Amino acid sequence: MASRMEKGASQQTSLLDVLKKKMRQAREEAEQAKDEADEAEAEVASLNRRMVLLEEELDKLEERCKVATEKMEEATVNCDESERARKSMETRSQADEERANILEVQVDEAKVIAEDADRKYEEASMLQRATVDDDRCAELEARLREAQSILHEAEARADEVLIQRKVMENRSLQDEERANAIEEQLKEAQSLAEEADRKYDEVARKLAMVEADLERAEERAEAGENKIVELEEELRVVGNNLKSLELSEEKAMQREEAYEEQVRSMEVRLKEVKIVELEEELRVVGNNLKSLEVSEEKALQREDVYEEQIRNLTGRLKEAETRAEFAERSVQKLQKEVDRLEDELLVEKERVRNLTAEIEQTVQEIQGT
Repeated sequence: MASRMEKGASQQTSLLDVLKKKMRQAREEAEQAKDEADEAEAEVASLNRRMVLLEEELDKLEERCKVATEKMEEATVNCDESERARKSMETRSQADEERANILEVQVDEAKVIAEDADRKYEEASMLQRATVDDDRCAELEARLREAQSILHEAEARADEVLIQRKVMENRSLQDEERANAIEEQLKEAQSLAEEADRKYDEVARKLAMVEADLERAEERAEAGENKIVELEEELRVVGNNLKSLELSEEKAMQREEAYEEQVRSMEVRLKEVKIVELEEELRVVGNNLKSLEVSEEKALQREDVYEEQIRNLTGRLKEAETRAEFAERSVQKLQKEVDRLEDELLVEKERVRNLTAEIEQTVQEIQGT
């Protein structure tokens, strides 16, 4: 009987040791899950800061796109002015061409007059031998000189007009080529601006997706924290139950010691009392032992319940750890997405910078002319 009591006590002690060990493991796992949740919160805070910086960069990019659009509109106005100037030059060129045609007609008329004057002068010279008419010759010579003067003047004016017309044609061609180049640059600037707007919309959409993912990650982190709080509360309850179990064990040990004392006293009294009294006391001791066995069974049942609770807590801890790992992977994925968006933002900024430089150069060339 004493060996049976010792065996039950050793079993209770080993069960208590196992429960304590599982308690320590559960507490360590809870602390580890809490640390992982803290790290996830730190990652979320870092991503929030990077998102703020990314939004500021997007605002700056939008402002630069606005400035580029204004410069592009200014370049368009300058291009329109160049087009109007080119049309004015064409109109002037046409007027000069018409004037040159008129001068050519006048030159032809002057040539005809000069030829007529030469012919009449020759006729007058031939007639001079027969009948000399000094007044007629003087008049013809004066008309000849006047016709030659008009001819020279008309030729000079015609040459000047031709030179001006060539200069105007060259300038018109240069203006037309320049206008075409400006139109090409304007089209390219418009396409780049449209592409920049499209990139901006895409970055804004991806930023919204990142914000949504961050919100979900924060919700998962908050759920993990709540789960950790629940696990800690359950661990506290289990600890209290273990304390009560230890108290019950101490009481059982005290009762066992009392029963052993009674057994020893009964062995002493066996020699002194009658068999009937001894049997009665043995019956009482047997009943007490039965009650002790019932208490031990209840304690074992409670230990089974505690083991089941610990298994549930262990499963919940593993689930919390899995959620923390998933949150960490989500944070890493979001980190990669933010890095990729930053790279695209840098590329877009470089393209906008090049576009702005080209537009400024075009505006300077237009203003220089």
